[in-house]
Amino acid sequence: MSKKDPRVDAYILKSGDFSKPILEYFRALVHKTCKESVETIKWGFPHFMYKGKNMCYMASFKKHCAIGFWKAALMKQSEDLLKQAAREESMGHLGKISTIKDLPKAAVITSLIKEAMRVNELDMKVPKTIKPSKKGALKVPTFLSDALFNHPEAAKQFALFSPSQKKEYVNWLEEAKTESTRLKRLDTALTWMSEGKDRHWKYKKQ
Repeated sequence: MSKKDPRVDAYILKSGDFSKPILEYFRALVHKTCKESVETIKWGFPHFMYKGKNMCYMASFKKHCAIGFWKAALMKQSEDLLKQAAREESMGHLGKISTIKDLPKAAVITSLIKEAMRVNELDMKVPKTIKPSKKGALKVPTFLSDALFNHPEAAKQFALFSPSQKKEYVNWLEEAKTESTRLKRLDTALTWMSEGKDRHWKYKKQ
């Protein structure tokens, strides 16, 4: 039987009015499709676990919601999911969702959840890949700017950083080889920024 977490209720309650029906809708579909799903909060937003492992997640930002699958690269729909995320620079794999109408049909979402379940059941591992470094003017990725909006102290400090300090954080996040690593780094980065620390503060003499 699926397990709900009161912290997810609290997360939805404090989210923007536009996002509440989106989050509730996806949440209901997950539990309807995966009877053994377990809710939790990781890195500040709701996750759904299956077979003891992360399966999918949802998050609410200022003007849109994001929905993603932890092992999207291994799912049958991987090409479409990864292209959508890259095209919109979205933290999730279904694009930027502002209304229920922006979501795929229920049958499509259900098939994605079932495929994510299958990947977890087989205990498949996402292969590590090295992303080529990007040169040129600094571009703050959307997932970082969205996260900074919800963390005003971190946003204030990020704005005060020099271009090189900003680039160090952006590169560190973009070089993450997996979605899970990127989310962990994002959580750490927001904490450090809120404390007024740059990316390499640990290595500087006090």
